[in-house]
Amino acid sequence: MGIGDVSTYNKSSKINTFHIDALAKQGIKFTDYHTSSSVCTPTRYGIMTGRYAWRSRLKSGVTHGFSSNLIETTRTTIASYLKTKGYNTAVIGKWHLGMNWSRKNDKKINIKEGRNVDFNKKIKNGPNAFGFDYYYGISASLDMPPYAYIENNMIQGNLSYAEDQNIFKELNMKPVRPGWISENFNQETVVSNLEKKAISWITQQNTNTPNKPFFLYLPLTAPHAPIVPSDKFKGKSNLSAHGDFCLEIDALVGKIITTLDKLNITDNTIIVFSSDNGVSPNANLKAMENKKHYSSHIYRGLKGTLYEGGHRMPFIIKWPKGIEKHITSDKLTCSTDFLATIMDLNNDKPEEHNAEDSVSFLSEFNGENKSDISRGAIVHHSDNGYFSIREGKWKLIFHSGAGSKRKDPKDLPVKNPNKLQLFNLDKDLEEKTNIIALYPEKTAHLKLLMAKLINDGRSTDGIKQKTIPFKGEKQLLKINAFK
Repeated sequence: MGIGDVSTYNKSSKINTFHIDALAKQGIKFTDYHTSSSVCTPTRYGIMTGRYAWRSRLKSGVTHGFSSNLIETTRTTIASYLKTKGYNTAVIGKWHLGMNWSRKNDKKINIKEGRNVDFNKKIKNGPNAFGFDYYYGISASLDMPPYAYIENNMIQGNLSYAEDQNIFKELNMKPVRPGWISENFNQETVVSNLEKKAISWITQQNTNTPNKPFFLYLPLTAPHAPIVPSDKFKGKSNLSAHGDFCLEIDALVGKIITTLDKLNITDNTIIVFSSDNGVSPNANLKAMENKKHYSSHIYRGLKGTLYEGGHRMPFIIKWPKGIEKHITSDKLTCSTDFLATIMDLNNDKPEEHNAEDSVSFLSEFNGENKSDISRGAIVHHSDNGYFSIREGKWKLIFHSGAGSKRKDPKDLPVKNPNKLQLFNLDKDLEEKTNIIALYPEKTAHLKLLMAKLINDGRSTDGIKQKTIPFKGEKQLLKINAFK
């Protein structure tokens, strides 16, 4: 979901996100918030752990439906931390961080197909192993097998292996990868099923344990491809299927808010809304742009890229009890900052070996914007594993282009092309002109800073931590520009 798909961020948006906009009117709207990566798995890793995913084994790309767990079993997550504070916890939706499936024999499991999986055995190192009491959802994206729901540690339904695309057509499924599919699995009803589960779980918490706090992580499958809005929303945006899918998300947000109101728990519930990366080219950008809708708004780039459109995302927090007035914050914030902020809310700080890239933004809740706790820099990572670094108004991209093959039709070539790109975002937020030749000292500084953040294993103060080494010629080439 691009930042331009949310109407509170884009006055010219052809998608009216009424309920998301309402959150912004009642809470904090961040205008300089970024995901640590411009694709989903690494961003989700950072949200959960407060650590850049490129410090793990995942140096580029994403996990697949049958990939093993990416989060290390010794690592603190938002959920495992809140468990220590007495919270009931759940994740309902798209996990996409790997889990360990049981094998039928000694052969390795193909992470893309899962032909050797024993579905009768419990899954290990899934969400339940990382602090979540309850899990319901799918293992990866809607275009990745298995096409089936998982509840806690077991896959649901009778599965069969589908290889012929005609089978998927008969099931009214948009183009997907061959693989296991559960009977009666319907792509178009996944969002509504997640909505129902989420509302049911919230209601149960209020009924069964009204005096216990709860944490719900609700990572949706939309508007990621395949773009499959339900019948109720088809054509509703008068823009595109992507626009319809965005409206379905907005309606879900509205129903969550209504549920909290009915249960009379709105005032002391923190609601956070964001996206894990920019819009996908699968959204048929050219057709939307012909109608003057720009999912990346004024920004260059989209999902997968190092440009702003890939990682500058909508980020809104509503909490009536703790955020008493509407605030617009231009504080530089990152998706890795959640864990430190939640700990700060509980008067705790991360341990040395956890949340290495997480900085609290709690002071923003009262509009204080304290400079002494502002983050120094943010590192961005593309789908192909290339880096950029942002410090203040300066942004250096360690690539001659987007760090990705994905391209927004509206974007013209950058002026003054070079193997590295430097932008002053105060003057050139649209990243039109590379000024690297004018500022060699600033470029040298950012190179050294990037090298330090890699070598220290952290971007916060503290003892150096281990980053899984970059291996292979291709990976080394990507970081060679720092030298």
